[in-house]
Amino acid sequence: MHNILITGAASGIGAATARLFHRQGWSVGLLDIDRGALTALAEELGGAWHQVLDVTDADAVREALEAFCTQHDGQLRLLFNGAGILRCGPFAELALEEHVRTLNINVLGLLNLCHAAFPYLKRTANAQVINMSSASAQYGVPSMASYSASKFAVRGLTEALELEWREHGIRVGDLMPLFVATPMVASQRFTPPVMRRLSVKLNAEQIAQAAWQQAHGPTVHRPVGWQFRLLYLSGQLAPAWMNRLVMGWLSRA
Repeated sequence: MHNILITGAASGIGAATARLFHRQGWSVGLLDIDRGALTALAEELGGAWHQVLDVTDADAVREALEAFCTQHDGQLRLLFNGAGILRCGPFAELALEEHVRTLNINVLGLLNLCHAAFPYLKRTANAQVINMSSASAQYGVPSMASYSASKFAVRGLTEALELEWREHGIRVGDLMPLFVATPMVASQRFTPPVMRRLSVKLNAEQIAQAAWQQAHGPTVHRPVGWQFRLLYLSGQLAPAWMNRLVMGWLSRA
């Protein structure tokens, strides 16, 4: 039986991914900082393995990986790094602590998980890491500056590990959606102009389906949704000034 360990599993994309892989017969491990929602989802999935976790706590991350993988002969088929936060607003109007927290969870948390997971992935056939990146990693997005920066880091780490871990038989890729209808997006008190222009057209189940596709036909970057697939393709072909022009237009108030 294949196994998957999911961070940010208690709601949104993480929960949708857990449900999908569970339906497909995978052994699912759930990690999240929200104890109540995590427990409820674990019960929904027939008593799935779960543990409350702050992904920025490196020691706790190592302990969680050991606890889950010990139940699977020290192996890990798939790590899904779904934990992340978003705080929208003009850069200078958000407290510095908000920016730091975004980077700590979105980047440091992912580093902690990848580092702790490596020994288990290395001893597993067809092992894989799927990171939640974003369309915001294509070009810096105004009013989402620290979030965008964090996803640039996710993209860079994904590309580096995809090359570095090939020799160990570990595939690494990311998912790059536009805005997704999740509690995280719905809770924003400020709506960036680019979000108003492009609107929220994706749901968590669509991202979970993309994760399923990635698990069986991996690419380094998987754009999700027709809007961003077009933007991503044009971004690969167009000169840098054109990408800046497009983002400038999308970000007008």
